Amino acid sequence: MLSSLAVSMRVLSGAGVRTLLSLSRGLSGGQPGSRDGAQPPAQTAAPVPDDEPSLEEGRPRRNPRDCSVLLFPGQGSQFVGMGRGLLKYPNVREMFSVAQKILGYDLLALCLEGPEQDLARTVHCQPAVFVASLAAVERLNHENPKAVEMCVAAAGFSVGEFAALVFSGAMEFAEALYAVKVRAEAMQKASELVPSGMLSVIGRPQAHYKYACLQAKEHCKGLGIQEPVCTVANYLFPDGRVIAGHQEALDFLQQNMRRLQFMRAKPLPVSGAFHTELMAPAVEPLRDVLRQVEVRRPEISVYSNVDGKRYMHDGHVRRQLVKQLVSPVKWEQTLHEIYERTQGQSFPHTYEVGPGKQLGATLQRCNRKAFQNYTHVDVTISED
Repeated sequence: MLSSLAVSMRVLSGAGVRTLLSLSRGLSGGQPGSRDGAQPPAQTAAPVPDDEPSLEEGRPRRNPRDCSVLLFPGQGSQFVGMGRGLLKYPNVREMFSVAQKILGYDLLALCLEGPEQDLARTVHCQPAVFVASLAAVERLNHENPKAVEMCVAAAGFSVGEFAALVFSGAMEFAEALYAVKVRAEAMQKASELVPSGMLSVIGRPQAHYKYACLQAKEHCKGLGIQEPVCTVANYLFPDGRVIAGHQEALDFLQQNMRRLQFMRAKPLPVSGAFHTELMAPAVEPLRDVLRQVEVRRPEISVYSNVDGKRYMHDGHVRRQLVKQLVSPVKWEQTLHEIYERTQGQSFPHTYEVGPGKQLGATLQRCNRKAFQNYTHVDVTISED
């Protein structure tokens, strides 16, 4: 079924979209990634290189002050009105046109006009954030092309990884969007199997998150729930976590937050316990679609949510994207991996491309020095 669809998606993706989203970031002499499936040469330079000579002949390392890192947001960052003013860029209009053909509904109208409750649904939200984030890349490319050309690393939060991989040349826009569509539908169905959710928690230094989850699971067992789920689903920043699982477990955590040393425990407006084993029913649909779309080695360093490490090859990308569904998002660890450096070494410019500023807020809490070079590229432009 998908084989013929994949062919049509390559046609749908269009030369214009490919030109921007698969363009080289200056890593291979300015040449874009191969379209015949050939892999780009192995990277030997550091993810965010210093200004010492490179061991690779002909490829001097750049000063970090001249380099950039792109961060792509995930579900929950969306808002009605995103995309407004960006249609003046031809590639953005084309992306939304392709999206309408792949998704079967007018994503642009949903982004611009809502209603909000429809945009917030997992099946709509994930494609919307994916496309809007790549539209923000197009804006950045027009306003500051050097930031795109000199990008050496990228990371995305949850569904944002797909946008980061498209930007890196590892996946085509249309094929990645179809994979996001399948992923969102499968996650929505998995969420409907059992009452569950996610709880944003900020704890005191003495908070013990795993012990709190264990207590919540024991509470659920006392209610007759067999094999209850309650676990850290997102590591955001020091003492900032998202805990996900059965709704009864999350209720217990909220009711006992002071005893558990939580300063805040706020439910997130999502449909289920993402990045936990309750998403297991979504694994096979995503694995199946990723087997059938073209995946290449990223042309820049792209970091996996699963372990905070760089993707090494196409098979690694496929495996980690599937594993991500049922594994916690290790965002704090990812930021440490990207921005780790010796004392006195410069930091790159960081651009959050997409709706919301949540990733900037986590960067500020994880690395204040890196945050000094942070810029948000918004997904709306005043049309006055």
